[in-house]
Amino acid sequence: MKMLVVLALLSATAVLSTGCGGTPAYSAKERSRLIGRNWGYQARQLNDDVDHLLLQRGGGELSKWNVQASD
Repeated sequence: MKMLVVLALLSATAVLSTGCGGTPAYSAKERSRLIGRNWGYQARQLNDDVDHLLLQRGGGELSKWNVQASD
């Protein structure tokens, strides 16, 4: 019984200690800006989809937003 409790505590500690507590590549400010840019882009794409659904713009345009691929 004691071994089972110790094993459960060790496995819980291993599960809780692994994972992404923070991203080492970005600071909090950089990550907030990245998320904001992504949300803005998704909102513009949603707007494009609604315009297309309501037939407010022709079908020849894929997107009026300047989309650049990042390396």
